[in-house]
Parts: sequence; C-alpha cells; structure tokens
Amino acid sequence: MSKKVAIIGGGVSGISSALILGKLGLDVTLFERKKTLISGPPFCHLHAGGNLYREISDEQCITLLGQSIDFAKLYPQSIDKRPTVIALPSDDPQEPQMLFRRLELLRAKYKEIVQKQPDCAVLGESDNYFELFSKEQIIELSKGQEAEHPKSNREWLIPFAKNVDIESIKFPIIVVQEYGINLFSVGASAGLALESMPSVRVYRECEVTDVQRDNDGFFLKANNYSGEFDYLINACGFQTGVIDDMLGVKEKRMVEFKAAFTALWSQRSPYWPEIIFHGERGTPRGMGQFTPYCGGFVQLHAMTQDITLCRECLVKTTPQSSYPKLGKQLLKTIENGWESDEYKIRTKRAIAYLAKFLPQFKEAKVGGIPLYGAQQIPGVDPTLRVAEVAFPKKNYARCEIVKVSSAVDMVAEIIKNMQECGLLDEHPTTEFTLNEIQSLKREDIDSRAQKIAQTLGYPLEMSRVCNPL
Repeated sequence: MSKKVAIIGGGVSGISSALILGKLGLDVTLFERKKTLISGPPFCHLHAGGNLYREISDEQCITLLGQSIDFAKLYPQSIDKRPTVIALPSDDPQEPQMLFRRLELLRAKYKEIVQKQPDCAVLGESDNYFELFSKEQIIELSKGQEAEHPKSNREWLIPFAKNVDIESIKFPIIVVQEYGINLFSVGASAGLALESMPSVRVYRECEVTDVQRDNDGFFLKANNYSGEFDYLINACGFQTGVIDDMLGVKEKRMVEFKAAFTALWSQRSPYWPEIIFHGERGTPRGMGQFTPYCGGFVQLHAMTQDITLCRECLVKTTPQSSYPKLGKQLLKTIENGWESDEYKIRTKRAIAYLAKFLPQFKEAKVGGIPLYGAQQIPGVDPTLRVAEVAFPKKNYARCEIVKVSSAVDMVAEIIKNMQECGLLDEHPTTEFTLNEIQSLKREDIDSRAQKIAQTLGYPLEMSRVCNPL
C-alpha cells in the first residue's frame, strides 16, 4: 500500500513536493488555506547565479545556478526568457570589475554542467552566460531600432540604452542570463498538472488546525477533515513555526514581510530586460529592481527603508514560540489585502527611485496592488539566500527555501529522507521533468493563470509569460 503524505501549504515548496512525490506514486494530500495555489511572497526571477546579491558567497551563487537550472526544467513554460542587466550606480563605492571573477566562475560552472548534461542548457549557450557592454556601445545602441522580437543581448539592450541616463551608472554594464519567472504561470501549471495525477488530492480554502504525533506518523485535523499520515511536509512558508509549535519543535528563524510594487508605464516598448541597479540594502541607496511584464506593467523593488523595507518587516522567534509574529497591521494586510493608500505612496517612491536611472520612467503610474506576502529565513542571518529543508523529527520535513529556485533540491532531499525512513524505495534518478507539465497547452496555462491573477486582484496582463523559454 502506498505511503500517505500530507503537505501543508500550497506555495512553491508545497506544489513542487506534491508534483514530484505524486509522480513517484505516493498517496499525497495537499492542504492550502487560501483560494489559489501560489499566494505567498512575490517572486519574479530565476536566480541563475545569484548576481542580484553581490554580498553572498561564491558557494551560494554556484548552488543557486544549479538549482535554477532544475527549476527551469520542472516549470519550463513559466520561464520568461529575457536577460538581466546589472549596473552599478555612479555613486556606488564598488566597481563593476569586482564582479568579473564571480561571473567567470559561474560561466565555467554552467559550461561544466551542460557538458555533463546537455539538456541543462536552459540558460542558452554557456559561452554567452554573460556579456559586457561599454559606455560607447550603449550610446551606439541608443541610436538603433528596437527589435520586434529581440534575440541577441544587443537587441534586448536597445530600449535600456535609449532610456538610461548614462551618467548615472558605471561601465561596463553586465548582461547575464538570469531569466524571469511568472508566478501566476507556475501556479497554473502546477494546478493543472496536479489535477491530472490520480494519487494527489488538493484541498483549497482548507486550514490545518491541529497536528499530533501518532507513533511514527501524524494525525491531522483541518476544516471538515481529519486523517492519519505516514509522512508530514510542513510547507507553510512564513507560518512554518505554527506547525513546529504544534509538534513541540523549537527553532530559531526570522520572518520578513515582502512587497514588490506594481507600476504601469504604457510608453515602454513590449520587450525589456530586467534591470538591477546595485546598492547597499537598507540605506537610501539600496538596490533598485525593474522587472518587466506584458502590457507595460513593471514590478519594482527598491531596497530602502521607505519603499520595500520597513523596520517592523523583519521579526525573530522568541523562547516561547518557533513562530516569529509580524505586527497586527502587516498580518492583516497578508490576510485581507491592502486597505490603505500606503502602497500607492510607496509605489510612487519606487517609480521616482528608478527614474534616477531611467528618467522617462517618471511618467509611470501606480499599476495596481503590490505583489506581497512574507517569507521565513531559517537561522539568524537575514542575508541567507540558499536553504532547502530540515528534518527535525522522524518522518517530518520542514521546507525552508528562501528562493523559489531551491524548490527542486528541497524535494530531492525529502526523497532521500523518505528512503532513509523506509517509506520510499530507491529511485535511480533525481532528475525531475514531468510530462504532466511538459504536455500542457499554452492556452490552458494562460487561461488558468488569468483566473489566478483575477482572484488575487492583479492585472490580467501580468499573468502572461512575455517571452516563453
């Protein structure tokens, strides 16, 4: 008889676990307390090398590269194939050349991965992993005609070159193959695939209210549901500590409220790269992030205290509980949505911040509510970007991903743990490409993604992948 697995939480951790374990033939039940899958903190970026975070270690960057390849292979129809521009502001204390060594290291690692497994070349040719552009080249590109469907880095850079204030940044700039992820498409793809799996059940709007140890298994109660399970996966995201408290598990962790603001810049051309203006987190010169969507919509981060960050946004555990509690107003926002006009004020600040580098962007308007939620960060280091999963009790997995790219590695570790616990036979591979996702039709994914966007209150244009992988 197939072992019964309970998964609490329908974010990226939960759905990825359900997809892969369901494919292995396990009896999987997923509980999601909200109406849709993928309703947590915003994600938009395939961190294929972690170049957004110059402060993290080489080891974390190499890990993110491999994890991003696995994620792109699992959710290929949700990857937006457009490069990322990395630029250093003219007043930044560092120089672009300081990033070159790491970029060369990552290019060599990517090449090594592709040579061993050619199907891992999801980021394009390894020799093209990154490219440098001088000030003179950007000036020349600013005179060019924008491509209807850009293919080369030069073509992708033309709208950037036409709009950037070249005196506001240092040269050379870097173009790197860190692609986008459309969260609505991920939720749609996973939902459709899970519905086709006979061994998987998904309960939406179903909150787990109690979990008790039952010998080596677990007894779980939820809305109008109770049942016994052999293995428990805690994929509750920022509320992971709630389940830990039920099971008497003590753990140090942080929870951070995250918001990415939505702007509408109708004048921009359809195809833009993502743009990162590096900066020091939490200072008035924090990192700025410009993430393009279809229909002129743009997602914005500005890692300053008065835009993306706030003093009450990062909280820690206490000796009494493994669940760090955000303030009442932030929890109310997560549960019920934005009631005040504060997000409009912060969106306008974000527009002004990015307009320091892209002057015409000052014409952008508030495009809708932010993408928002909260995420956990295991331990006590707020700069941690690579984490997967922990196993604090027998037959109990606690998902701890910080970046969505880590989800496949996380499931691979869960499979190993289940094998060690005697709940799953040995499998010859941890390569995860699922026909249930690969065979989905583009129109079906787009239709479901639109429904998710509509349910969550976002513009329908943001649900489409502009340039599918």
